Amino acid sequence: MNVGSGAAEAVGSVDAALAHAGRLLERDPALAAEQASEILKVAPGHPGATLILGIARRTGGDPAVALAVLEPLAMRQPRWAAAHYELGLTLSALGRSEEAVATLRRSVQLNPDLPDAWRALADHLMAVGDDAGAETARARFLTTSTRDPQLLAAGAALCENRIPEAEALLRRHLLEHPTDIAAIRMFAEVAARLGRYGDAESLLARCLELAPAFHNARQNYAVALYRQGKYSAALPQIERLLATDAGNPNYRNLYAAVLAGIGEYARAIATYVEVLKVYPRQAKIWLSYGHALKTSGQRAEGIGAYRRAIELDPHLGEVWWSLANLKTYRFGAEELAHMRAQLARADLSVEDRYHFHFALGKALEDQSLYAESFEHYREGNALRRARVHYEPERIIDHVARCKAFFTGAFFASRAGAGALATDPIFIVGLPRAGSTLIEQILSSHSQVEGTMELPDVPALAQSIAARAGTEELRYPLALEALGGEQLRAVGEDYLARTRIQRKSQRPFFIDKLPNNFLHVGLIHLMLPNASIIDARRHPLGCCFSNFKQHFARGQNFTYDLAELGAYYRAYVELMAHFDAVLPQRVHRVFYEDMVENTEDEVRRLLEYCGLPFEAGCLRFYENERAVRTASSEQVRSPIYRQGTEQWRHFEQWLEPLKTALGPVLVSYPRVPDFSPDHRDN
Repeated sequence: MNVGSGAAEAVGSVDAALAHAGRLLERDPALAAEQASEILKVAPGHPGATLILGIARRTGGDPAVALAVLEPLAMRQPRWAAAHYELGLTLSALGRSEEAVATLRRSVQLNPDLPDAWRALADHLMAVGDDAGAETARARFLTTSTRDPQLLAAGAALCENRIPEAEALLRRHLLEHPTDIAAIRMFAEVAARLGRYGDAESLLARCLELAPAFHNARQNYAVALYRQGKYSAALPQIERLLATDAGNPNYRNLYAAVLAGIGEYARAIATYVEVLKVYPRQAKIWLSYGHALKTSGQRAEGIGAYRRAIELDPHLGEVWWSLANLKTYRFGAEELAHMRAQLARADLSVEDRYHFHFALGKALEDQSLYAESFEHYREGNALRRARVHYEPERIIDHVARCKAFFTGAFFASRAGAGALATDPIFIVGLPRAGSTLIEQILSSHSQVEGTMELPDVPALAQSIAARAGTEELRYPLALEALGGEQLRAVGEDYLARTRIQRKSQRPFFIDKLPNNFLHVGLIHLMLPNASIIDARRHPLGCCFSNFKQHFARGQNFTYDLAELGAYYRAYVELMAHFDAVLPQRVHRVFYEDMVENTEDEVRRLLEYCGLPFEAGCLRFYENERAVRTASSEQVRSPIYRQGTEQWRHFEQWLEPLKTALGPVLVSYPRVPDFSPDHRDN
């Protein structure tokens, strides 16, 4: 590089060389480093050239050398935000996560208008388990990444969690500027904050249509898909992000979670191990790691991961509930004292509080302290119910519409429609009704593969309803417009969506999402040869088991005894209707019968599925497959009889449940008459 002799000429040459080195950074870090080194020979200690050299060394894959460059630079330039930002990224690349967070915080303190620094800080705070801090940093990123006054106001409302105001501002802005990708992404953030992940997904999909390289929108899109259980759709999105930034902690953590979602537990566990090398003191990552280990059958290792999470964050209630949720774990006196002490704290978050209540309820039940146990279950459920959105009338409305729409004549007119595949086996019903036991028995057969609770049927139902477009054609009425070929296409779509979950060449596979009882009509129409099994359990046993269970998401009817009873009653009514209009279509397994007469019930089950009897199905507890549900530990043991009568210890507190169940409780296992004249009898 020829710098020249005059001072002005030298300065001009250095500036030109710096600009050239900056342009080289993206396409050739090695050349950028070479250029910066040449500048430093002419202008030793030049801050700009030093910064470019450090960036080039980091992006070129040598963070240790980058650190040796950037650390002295940040010390010499203590108020230069860019230097601290780059140092933070370098510390992160070296696995020094806590120092990285502190340095990134310093960079945004020095210059609050650095969107990339806010984004990096949000990623790192999310990785270390500071969800609230990450949310604030992400909102600041949204604000600083735009200069539009309307978006600045919306961003400020988001930062301060004034969601209705942010929503109104963004709606107004998007009416005038429908292709503003920053506004679309902010609107998706509003939807996500409100738990409307389907809306967030649609908005972010539009955002990526307009700007495929908008990585932040793609990350939000992957999260929205993951939150809805659309793991197979989320996977390519997160893989695309990792291709751009393989070391991003948020990407890697989400990648591990998505891998677990599609049943790739070995890869998920390996990814968590790698993430924990960089973030060894992050309790929530240890918690997720423990979930993956437990689900894959590595019980002792999973408990070890949970205990490490407790060491790091003793007031993290979800870890204590995760131990209780093993069902076979027993808490010691010291652990009970710790949980009680945590609940006595005034500063405990609501989320941690209800997790501790559920965990203590289980621990005290194991000690036969039923009154105190029920009080903790009651308090945990009350706290949880206050934080979820559930409209009890919706299930009643759905059942009424299904009974009016799905008639025998309607099904007869569509005989022969749908995809003819026989491989899916659906297990439907309510959670905690024995569906995991049935799945474990069937998946012990040489021709059947167990998968998990797949989200695909509800997603297809949602998409059919969305295409109808009007309130009058809500699901299931929207199915009226689908002819034979269209129903076949829906069935083929389901088979394509679920293919990623199939890890073997076995001819049959199980989809055991209990909530699919809501979609028996759709399942029959799109896959008329699929098996449908209804797992049913005594109403008080089933409902109270749900009441004791804290679900991560998706079962919002379980947190109030009266609402639980009404939901169970609606479920029985809907299944009775399908029994009437599609005789013999659904095979019912009563949990109590399976427990008492296992071999007879297994033979009936296999016969219904068209499978020959195999003795291995009676040794289901030897099956080492991954099990995701709350019964995962129980089904790894011989038939579990203890659960059938546990509710009796709590019967004196179950009057609201009994009242709501009404005739369904009195007549069990028979089905009461649900005709209009008898419905309230």
